[in-house]
Amino acid sequence: MSTLFDPIKIGDIELANRIVMAPLTRNRASAGNCANELMAEYYAQRATAGLIIAEACQISPMAQGYLDTPGIYSPEQVAAWKKVTDAVHAAGGKIVLQLWHVGRISHSSLLPDGAAPVSSTAQQSPAMTYTAAGFVPVSAPRALRDDEIPALIEDYRRAARNAIAAGFDGVEVHAANTYLIEQFLRDTINDRTGPYGGSIANRARLLLDVLQVVTAEIGAGRVGVRLSPLTTFGNTAPLDSNPQALYDYVVEQIAPLGLAYLHMIEGETGGTRHPENAPPFDYAAVQRAFPGAWMVNNGYGRDAAKAAIVEGHADLIAFGKGFISTPDLVRRLREGALWNELRVDKLYGGGAEGYTDYPTLAD
Repeated sequence: MSTLFDPIKIGDIELANRIVMAPLTRNRASAGNCANELMAEYYAQRATAGLIIAEACQISPMAQGYLDTPGIYSPEQVAAWKKVTDAVHAAGGKIVLQLWHVGRISHSSLLPDGAAPVSSTAQQSPAMTYTAAGFVPVSAPRALRDDEIPALIEDYRRAARNAIAAGFDGVEVHAANTYLIEQFLRDTINDRTGPYGGSIANRARLLLDVLQVVTAEIGAGRVGVRLSPLTTFGNTAPLDSNPQALYDYVVEQIAPLGLAYLHMIEGETGGTRHPENAPPFDYAAVQRAFPGAWMVNNGYGRDAAKAAIVEGHADLIAFGKGFISTPDLVRRLREGALWNELRVDKLYGGGAEGYTDYPTLAD
């Protein structure tokens, strides 16, 4: 019977325990959207996690959706991330990078030459985003042409290669939280025709194409994927008309690829695991279809996390806000100690305050 604190091998990656630091956007990248020394300190402080999934990282200049988020498409960004991965590895940790394209959740002020965001659709989202002017409504997108999609897929492949060059132990393809890939997956957003629109198979094509090239580039044992069947991410995107059928198909198609893990957001991101107005969803059926490690995320405390591992509900538990406020979360989970209080006003942007100055038990 496994416990939260037992080691596990996921694909090609050996982990010291089943506790994962979830990817968390903090808007602290430097000029050129590069990682920096402060970020290296932040991640190294949390390296007792079995696995760190570094914050979402844009795969190209057109993939950015928020101010001061890091990229993985330039030589300077690769070199900057190497300092982070070196710091984490020196502290005994493992770290993968989340590959991100926000799609329509962006603003023209963040994009090259003031371009419109790109998506599966020209429908504008009601979402807000974080720019130099503060939080503002996202810009109206344009629908990607079919002949532009091969270059987009190539951006994912190149980003995966760059992540390995930067010293990451692997990558996680972000296909959740209503960003670009999920904008293709959901029939309530994807209104296109052709090979990437219409049927479930067509809407899932982009995700599967991306996973094919990423696994071919760096090996499936170093690749994970993140999904969120029931999130509206702050009521900014409607659910698919049939989430169960969609994600049953997606995971059935992903299963033969041999991915290291699948990262499932249960319920509403940042909210309840059982949203009141969401349709029923059988996570267990989806889990049975996936042969790799099963990671769950969303509001897990110590007791629920321990029970989930013991009962076989999950192989790994990802913690988000707990790792922001509590760098030694693994120790506190083991000892039953209280977590630090989260400073919500310091989540996005700024410097060390509310980022690297949270105390440990030793402090």
